[in-house]
Formats: sequence, C-alpha cells, structure tokens
Amino acid sequence: MRNLLLGLVLLAPLAAADGVQTSADAFTRYELLPPDTHSFRIYYDVSAATPGATRYYNPIRRGSRPDVHGVYDRMTGEALEWSLVDGRDARASGLLPDADPDSQYIRVDLARAVPEDGRGRLLIDKTYEDAASYFADGDTITFTRTLGVKRNAVTLPPGYELVSVNYPSQVLTRADGRVEVSFINPGSAGVPYEVTARPLPAEPTARSTAKPPAPKTMTSERPMARLDFDIPQRAPQSRDIVYFLQPPETHSFRLYHDYEETRPGMDRYLNIVRPGSKASDPSAEILDTGEELEVEILNGSEITDRNIDIGEPVTDATELVVIWFDPVPEGGSTLLRITETYTDPNRYFLTGDEFLWDRSFGRSRNTVVLPHGWYLAANAVPAVVRTRDDGRVELVYSNDRPGNIDVLIRGRRR
Repeated sequence: MRNLLLGLVLLAPLAAADGVQTSADAFTRYELLPPDTHSFRIYYDVSAATPGATRYYNPIRRGSRPDVHGVYDRMTGEALEWSLVDGRDARASGLLPDADPDSQYIRVDLARAVPEDGRGRLLIDKTYEDAASYFADGDTITFTRTLGVKRNAVTLPPGYELVSVNYPSQVLTRADGRVEVSFINPGSAGVPYEVTARPLPAEPTARSTAKPPAPKTMTSERPMARLDFDIPQRAPQSRDIVYFLQPPETHSFRLYHDYEETRPGMDRYLNIVRPGSKASDPSAEILDTGEELEVEILNGSEITDRNIDIGEPVTDATELVVIWFDPVPEGGSTLLRITETYTDPNRYFLTGDEFLWDRSFGRSRNTVVLPHGWYLAANAVPAVVRTRDDGRVELVYSNDRPGNIDVLIRGRRR
C-alpha cells in the first residue's frame, strides 16, 4: 500500500549514500485553493544531491495535513514510488540521523542512485490543509508562511486580486487569469512571507488592447512604454553559473553553468561565446546520470557547414560550443552541467596593484570566486559575500528582476 497510515513505522533498509541528506535547486509553487478549504496545492521541484543516495525524504511541516498526489522523476517524467513515514524511518536510512521520531516525511524511492556531483531531480505534487497559514477574514484572504526555500511562487485563487505582499516580488498573470507573485530570497534565513488578496468584481473590466499614446517627454532611454513586453519570471529559472577566477595575469576564469532542457526532442545545447572571449577545454555531463557528453568548439564556416542554426548571423569571428545529448523525452527534461575556461583580456585584467573584473550577468543566480591570495576591495552590485573553506572569497548575486546586471569587482593581493 503506497499511502500508509500516518504514524505507521516502517524500518527501511539503508539507502546507499556517502553522508546525510543534501538537496539543491529547490523551487516551490503554492496554488491557493478556495479559502474555506484552508488548503493550497504545492508543486515542489527539488534535487537530491547526496552521492549514492537512492531515497529522498521530504519533511511535512507540523500542523499541516498532507494529501500527496504523486512524485515524479524530472528526467523522464515517470512516477516514482513513495510512502508516508515517520522520523524513525528517516533515521534508519542514514540520510537524516537526527530526525525527530515524531516528525512525518514523504519517503521517495529515486529512479537511480545520485551520481557523484550529480542530482536526483524530483517533482513532489501535494496539497496541504493548514488553517494557520491560509485563512479568510471577511473578503480578504491571507497566506502567511515562513519559506525556507530560496525560490518560491504563490498563485491566487481564480477571481482574486493582489492586495499586498510584504517581500519584494514579481507579479504576473497566468494564462488562466490567476495572479501569481514570485520571489528569490538572497539571504540565508527563511522569509516570513505574507500575501493578502480579495475578490475581483463579478464583471472585471476588459483589458484594452489599444496602444498608449506617445509620451510628451522621455523619462528613460525608451521613448514609449513596453506594451508587448513579456515579463520573464525569475524565481523558477535554474540556470546557475559559477566563475572561478584564475590568476589575473592570465585574463582567464574557469566556469560551470547548469542548464535544464525541457523541449521534447531537443538533442543539443548551443553556447555562443561572448565577443572578446575565447573558450577552451569544454566538457559537459548530464547531472541526473553522470554521463559525459560529446562537446565541440566550432568557428565561423564550420557552423554553417554543419547547418547549425544559432539564431543570429554567423561571421568569421563567431565561436560556438556545441553539446550533444539524447533527445529529451516527452514529459521529461535533461539537466546539463557545462564546464569550460574563458579568456577575456578586455573584462578581466590587472590595473596597478588591483585586478578588475567587469562582466554582465543575465542569469538569476551567479557566483564569482576570487583567485587564491586575493581579497575583495570593491564590489558595485550588492552580493552575499562568503569565505570558502579553502580561503577564497566568493560573491553570490541574485538577480530577481528582468535584464542583466553589470558586475564590477576589484581585488587586491593579501
């Protein structure tokens, strides 16, 4: 029986693992159901990250009554086996040695053991009933919950408008008309997130499709409002990138970046090297399996001779890194980790007794690790600053808004 009675103890065999449970890449979407139910559906994307683990335990928050609809392998889209267990099962697995015996968990049997430095990607679909987190006061509904996951979205019930949200958030309207707020938490502590909403009028005003008149004065670089701007929702994006700066005399930095391909049938990833940079020593793997992939560097006519469409004109100076993989299955996805070295003397160099790094970031989450023996002297864009175990300083940038951020860093020798 898949759904076990709450409180039933199952002493599971140990899941093969090198240590305690770790996870990565978590994103949660809360879809608020009718207010009188005090319930919200949760779509939880998370990756098991403990090498060798064959199970994953998702804790159930105290005070919530769960209804699990299913758990799915993100790579293939196939359903996974799961059970409701208590903390004694989690302890026995070796993954959560400090689990409270009275706590409840969703125990998931992974489709495959987590590879070294890889991921076991899951989608957990569940509904919680929690009157303390979701309730109504007259016509106003409130969702209030401390959210430890860094990336989150809350979708209002149909026919509701947003009244307030207490943390800087994007606001979008989904294709079905529901309003959704989303955010990225750049800090290390959970966010006490609170959203309030109220019913819209029974006959909402129809949206006008007429273009606005041109403004009499220009208030920005744009002469007119961006009427057809498609707002990119930042929180669900999972394209992490980490830069490891090499000695500045080399003008080089080693990097890896993750990319999830979701288009059915797609069998390649194209990375157009930024003008002024030179790529070398590329490699790639599928994080779900650890499989090493075929990688090529193509230049100019080599690209056109292979009939590869890069979405822009190809010149003699165009450089392209191509990663090949098996076509993405329907309902699944492929998570790539691409590693390469870039040399860019125009954006990373020595100036006097300092190095200067100046680069535009387009992803939502970016990390820069300074070279050994250098300390941080200046940083233009706000970042979380940490010191790694090996003594190197790292800066973590969360870009929760559309467009790029222009990162400028100066460092000095210790």
